[in-house]
Amino acid sequence: MAIELDVILDRLTKMSEAELAKLAKVAGTVVKAQGLGRWQPNPGSQTEAYFCAADEIGYGGEAGPGKTALVIGRSITKHKRSLVLRRTNNEAQGLLDEYEKTLGYKPNLDKRGAFRVDGRKVRIGGCQHEGDKGKYMGLPWDLVAFDQVENFLESQYTFIIQWCRSDDPEVKPQVIATLNPPTNPEGLWVIRRWGPWLDPHHPRPAKSGEIRWYTTIEDVDTEVDGQGPHIVPGEDKPVMARSRTFIRGYLQENVGLARTGYDAVRAAAPKEYRAAYREGDFEASLRDVPNQVCPTEWVREAQRRWTPRPPNDAPMCAIADDASGGGDDPMVFAMRHDGWYAPLVVVPGKQIPQDRHGKHAAGLLISYRRDEATVIIDMGGGYGGATYEQMKENGIQAEAFKGAERSTRRTKDGKLTFKNRRTEIAWRFREALDPSEPGGSPIMLPDDPELFADLTAIIFFDDRGVIELEPKDDLVKRLGRSTNKGDAVLMAWSAGPKFLGAGELRGIPRYPRHRPQVIMGRGKYSLTSRRH
Repeated sequence: MAIELDVILDRLTKMSEAELAKLAKVAGTVVKAQGLGRWQPNPGSQTEAYFCAADEIGYGGEAGPGKTALVIGRSITKHKRSLVLRRTNNEAQGLLDEYEKTLGYKPNLDKRGAFRVDGRKVRIGGCQHEGDKGKYMGLPWDLVAFDQVENFLESQYTFIIQWCRSDDPEVKPQVIATLNPPTNPEGLWVIRRWGPWLDPHHPRPAKSGEIRWYTTIEDVDTEVDGQGPHIVPGEDKPVMARSRTFIRGYLQENVGLARTGYDAVRAAAPKEYRAAYREGDFEASLRDVPNQVCPTEWVREAQRRWTPRPPNDAPMCAIADDASGGGDDPMVFAMRHDGWYAPLVVVPGKQIPQDRHGKHAAGLLISYRRDEATVIIDMGGGYGGATYEQMKENGIQAEAFKGAERSTRRTKDGKLTFKNRRTEIAWRFREALDPSEPGGSPIMLPDDPELFADLTAIIFFDDRGVIELEPKDDLVKRLGRSTNKGDAVLMAWSAGPKFLGAGELRGIPRYPRHRPQVIMGRGKYSLTSRRH
């Protein structure tokens, strides 16, 4: 099918104006029979996305295939009640111009930003602030469309789609999200949402247009086998799954735009924008922002270095608990074996008994702890205290991590100081990620998209030689969620033994005069080894 589509696209781009006009006339007859009327999709992926029956459709992947046009076309020909959103209010106003081009006149909006066409209702809106999502609750829409969804917060998206429904049996409610590769950490959630289609490391990749099924299990968006019904823990009755797909679009399918030379505009863009908008590269499109603590490429390299087991069977050196008292906030454990991190353990908040969360967390910590690893417990949110006391009662000494505490340390070059402990540890981790270190960086991180987003989202400010991180509340507001995984990884770096550099992991001694001792046959590692 892919080869046939390439042949068709090649022929389309080589057609003369007269041949295209003839083809359009034939296509118009066909789509008129389908009842499209005011608008017809381009041949190829746009047509596939128009007729797709999945509950949730992602469409795009690069600039130019007609993503906005698909949303407009569906709203005025296929659905009866459509909510069409862009992130900011100004961007939403730009949609009005696009509707005018399609309809031939400028729609007259009511005070809520809605208009009617051929008996269909279309509402245009923005969702500039996280709390703006509440403007769209309560009213049913059989089409909820997010244009450039990578600019939205995940919390906005998952909240608003709850009102995609209809009591009309002739209309199928659907969500459509058009997207390009995200160019900032706030948009990385889309790669997780459409992982089988967009994540090059996904264990079960899907082809463009392939249908997969999803439901929520223990607060986690989970792929399941087929529509169901499925038995889900915590649900009184079996639940039905919803279908999801992603359809990749291409500029060359949008023949009119392709002939204007738009591809030359994409080719002339800076590297990161070219990766996103011309190449549709969901792995390489992210760009660093000013004052980013952990450079994007350093984190990527740390994930590429990761192996299924710690090098040389390094023992567990530290286990960190990003504490939670239950509810919607999960608890996360990060386990560090020298510079190697195990896959993170996430305990959904609803599984944590609120009346004894300290005992519950302490029991889990003890079950995961190995090799007398240092235990680090987050004390900042008010939930770690109970866990800390439980560890003491069990005779296990734990480190209490208080991010707001004053720091007396300096950066490696001695030039800058830190506002607090939270800033110090984030910067120490940055220094450990630095590939210019002798022998390279020892850090090895699991390939976890959410962890990647957490670490690359952290920014700092330099106030006359004093470094301070962006306040945690501001970071959470900017991302629309808490950075539990990143916090746990940083805390695990804050205490506990650190044995080797990257060179030693490859068999190259980095500190030849300070080799770790051999104790009781454990090889080159022991918990009495040199700390640095």
